[in-house]
Amino acid sequence: MSKLKEVALLFFKLGTVAFGGPAAHIAMMEQEVVEKRKWMDRQHFLDLVGATNLIPGPNSTEMTMHCGYVRAGWKGLIVAGLCFIFPALVITGLMAYLYVEYGSLPAVEPFLMGIKPAVLAIIAGAILKLGKKALKTTELGIIGALVLIASLLGVNEVLALVIAGVFSLLYYSIKNKEGLGSVSPILTIPGATAIIGNITSLKVFWIFLKVGSILYGSGYVLFAYLDAELVTKGLMMRQDLIDAIAIGQLTPGPVLSTATFIGYQLNGIGGAIAASIGIFLPSFAFVFILNPLVKKLRSSKRLSYFLDTVNIAAVAIMLSVLASMSVDTLSDWRSFVLCGFGLFFTFGPKKLGSLWLVITASFLGYLLYLI
Repeated sequence: MSKLKEVALLFFKLGTVAFGGPAAHIAMMEQEVVEKRKWMDRQHFLDLVGATNLIPGPNSTEMTMHCGYVRAGWKGLIVAGLCFIFPALVITGLMAYLYVEYGSLPAVEPFLMGIKPAVLAIIAGAILKLGKKALKTTELGIIGALVLIASLLGVNEVLALVIAGVFSLLYYSIKNKEGLGSVSPILTIPGATAIIGNITSLKVFWIFLKVGSILYGSGYVLFAYLDAELVTKGLMMRQDLIDAIAIGQLTPGPVLSTATFIGYQLNGIGGAIAASIGIFLPSFAFVFILNPLVKKLRSSKRLSYFLDTVNIAAVAIMLSVLASMSVDTLSDWRSFVLCGFGLFFTFGPKKLGSLWLVITASFLGYLLYLI
């Protein structure tokens, strides 16, 4: 089997079953590309996770592109990203059609009730493995603990990562009596442009291209951007936007598939295609530029220390996400049973891959919630 075909099959599969948000997606990828297929070692995977947290865009989608690049070059980057995104776009587009035609969303919640608790176990497994690799020194442990506390207190994740990284550079320079050197990352943020007149697919594309170029954070941050771009300018109702975000959370793959739903509402199939391309296009460019730089960062002692700090901070943020998801998800005895099921087949003597764990938990959850 060619490397490109391997990449396509793997990320299409993950795009079909990857529920639970970025932390869960990254956990599933770690299982597949590090443990099962050994496309890279855990340290390089961790470096990519840390670096990806520093650029705009959907982290888990960008990680698929990194993995594809490592396995099959720039063609692998494109194929991995497209195959991971495609199932979510199709499902979300279909739901958008049903929503516009019938004014309601399909009843998929019973199946998701089983998936969510089991996904907690998948995330916990990845945190344990990546955490062991990232926790190299006591200093890094302290930084990780501080980032975890800050994240739990509501500090923006990207801000916490950047502060931790800058602090590490200062600390390294003082400890080794070196200057900071010429480390000066440049961020370019496109300016906003008002939308005048009737909405067209080109305008839909521009709206989502802007958002995709500057978006950091979760689906709730996406909600804030789109509320400003669409609701306040009278292009759609807030309730429709809330429903669109909900669909992004319910479907597998990246939450940014919300763009497809909204694009369809704004301008039919043309709007759905334009929004989908606009929201994801910047990520392909960012990853193409970033991926070759990660090994160069690791080869510099100063920047390697910076990367170690960002890595432990990224693991801390995953732990914070796990804590928040656990509070929201573990609400009754069924969710605890399903979480226990996931933990047993993640850490126990008989392990299930993420694909079969998600599928089994989905049907088990459906049966339990019929009781």
